[in-house]
Amino acid sequence: MGQVKLELQKELARHLRGGHPWVYRRALEKPPADLAAGAIVDVTERGKFVARGYFDPSSAVRVRILTRDPAEAIGPLFWRRRIARAVALRRAYTPFEGETDCARLVHGEGDGLPGVVVDLYSKWAVLKLYSKGLVPHRSHILDALRGEVGLEGIYGRDEEVEVAADEENELADRESPPAKGQVLWGKEPPDPIVVREHGMRIAVDVRAGQKTGYFLDQRENRLALRRFAQGRARALNCFSYTGGFSLAAALGGAAEVISVDRDAAALRLARRNFELNGLDPAKHGFVTADVLDHLAERRSEQARFDLIVLDPPAFAKSQKAVPAALDGYASLHRAALQLLAPGGILATASCSARVTPEEFVGAVREAALKTRSDLQLLEERRQPPDHPVLLAFPEGRYLKFFIFRKGD
Repeated sequence: MGQVKLELQKELARHLRGGHPWVYRRALEKPPADLAAGAIVDVTERGKFVARGYFDPSSAVRVRILTRDPAEAIGPLFWRRRIARAVALRRAYTPFEGETDCARLVHGEGDGLPGVVVDLYSKWAVLKLYSKGLVPHRSHILDALRGEVGLEGIYGRDEEVEVAADEENELADRESPPAKGQVLWGKEPPDPIVVREHGMRIAVDVRAGQKTGYFLDQRENRLALRRFAQGRARALNCFSYTGGFSLAAALGGAAEVISVDRDAAALRLARRNFELNGLDPAKHGFVTADVLDHLAERRSEQARFDLIVLDPPAFAKSQKAVPAALDGYASLHRAALQLLAPGGILATASCSARVTPEEFVGAVREAALKTRSDLQLLEERRQPPDHPVLLAFPEGRYLKFFIFRKGD
């Protein structure tokens, strides 16, 4: 093929042959000094082909693997085939027409396109590239998208991500500075774009919102929450962002929902979302505050809630941060359980890939012990099918969502 060949250090080919898509800097012999970002390279072991991918000199992940087939060339047809396959998966299992017109069309490593994320909001796609090595291939990705989905425009939200040697999957990092955006093709998106999610109307800010504007990975979990909100008098949604879980609780039957977030702009959009769904924001609460401070203040008032939602940003962005993250989860749940009424529902999530489900539940168990709360696990959920997880890439299995009931 004439590609540059990069030799692996000893005994490191097994993971790539097994399907893992990342090659770290330390795993490679020294590459040529003039190798450009985006160059297609063959990774070899003792001179023999192992896999093919794109090069990124600025990231700790030097090569992201695109294929393990030596006959598969990386060009316009490759991007078209992979994106067509990803879109077909969504059409089959998470259709994006009718009651829901927002979905993740491409989920990076899970779709064999490491570093590429495409979220659909109505007739606009938002493309997020997590590597400088993808920039030279962007035009092929855009052409492929336009060929698969009827769009009015494609908006770009690139991030320069320095992936540390032990950093978790960047796709799961739920809170990072908004990336600069630009129209890559077609029309400028509305401000905001109003989408439908299982019948809910949601205003999405694709320019300044977190990630691509909205957290689509919690879509099915928001729907699941609705039935647990039935008949609840007071609900509290912590880290509410633009109020997706708040809306789900209110539409499910909660009489009053308090949304708490540090981001005042997100809460303004949350108010608008209530209005879009025929709900009077004046009958609910929108509080700009640090969540732990707010929980402490409510405890001092001896407030009680029948439903509490905890959906914080990633607590652990590296393996070293896990012990502190578990302490943080325990403290957060302890504060929430002190406000949860007997018979109340606790819906809680972790998007830290490095924290296992067992570790997360352990932190909740510790909080339950400290607050003398008997918790029943009613439901355990993960990512929806439009956020698929490659079995060989456990780093992609990040979202955990649990629904508990507090004993009477």
